[in-house]
Amino acid sequence: MNDLSKAASQPKVKWLEVGEESEAQRIDNFLLRELKGVPKSHVYRVLRSGEVRVNSGRVKPDYRLKVGDRIRLPPIRTAQKPAPARPLELPVAFEDPALLVIDKPSGVAVHGGSGVSFGVIESLRAARPQAKFLELAHRLDRDTSGLLIVCKKRSALVELHRMLREGLVQKIYLAVVKGALAKKTLELRESLHKYVTASGERRVSVNAAGIAAVTRVKKLKNSADFSLLEVELMTGRTHQIRVHLAHAGHPIVGDDKYGDFALNRQVKQRLLLHAARLSFRHPLTGSPVKLESPLPAEMKAFVDQALA
Repeated sequence: MNDLSKAASQPKVKWLEVGEESEAQRIDNFLLRELKGVPKSHVYRVLRSGEVRVNSGRVKPDYRLKVGDRIRLPPIRTAQKPAPARPLELPVAFEDPALLVIDKPSGVAVHGGSGVSFGVIESLRAARPQAKFLELAHRLDRDTSGLLIVCKKRSALVELHRMLREGLVQKIYLAVVKGALAKKTLELRESLHKYVTASGERRVSVNAAGIAAVTRVKKLKNSADFSLLEVELMTGRTHQIRVHLAHAGHPIVGDDKYGDFALNRQVKQRLLLHAARLSFRHPLTGSPVKLESPLPAEMKAFVDQALA
């Protein structure tokens, strides 16, 4: 490579102007998204050293952006761009100017990472290149199906996050578990601790020193071997339903992390957990939003056969 082509390939200072889609976002989170492929530690280093400037001044990592802010990004070499996401055909349960609710199929990750090149959010951005803002309001595990909220405006995302923290979004799941519940209803309150295995997998365990978690369970029907449950999340911890039910002696059928592995080999089912209902007040208009997703065909077929 000659000197001229080397110079052309060198990263240069970049200037960005903040639009409505990034208003109120922390500068560190903005940079982590803008500088994909750059190690997190390096992003914080250039921010703290003053190489990143907002309106020609230094800012702290918790600075919240305003519309019209001019951001100076220093010359940083980013990793090679990953293969572009493919637009997926994702069923839409609800859409308006601020919100988009997807009826996510099982087996589709909500975002790229951990060996997955892209997920729901990357596919939506690929399918809607004109959209200025698309962000997940919450998450579903890759093998969990059902209703997933995506925000099309930052103001909706900020308010919805507050509502989720304060328990103002009702989330109802349907789960098929091993065994027949002795009681009609249960309230599971074990604290949960998140950790990473030696192989780098995220896992969660019941631990008194963990974070408080509450799951309400209602038995809808059962056979001698299985139960269909309605499960309401009162808190939103990672893998909460899966860990709570497994700890209670009723692991979800098809759970490859916390389930009964011998049973899973026998029934050959995906994780039988479905985000079936959402109920909340619209974060911008205040009007009630109530959504329902029917059981996916393969889950309904198992329920009809095993809990007849």
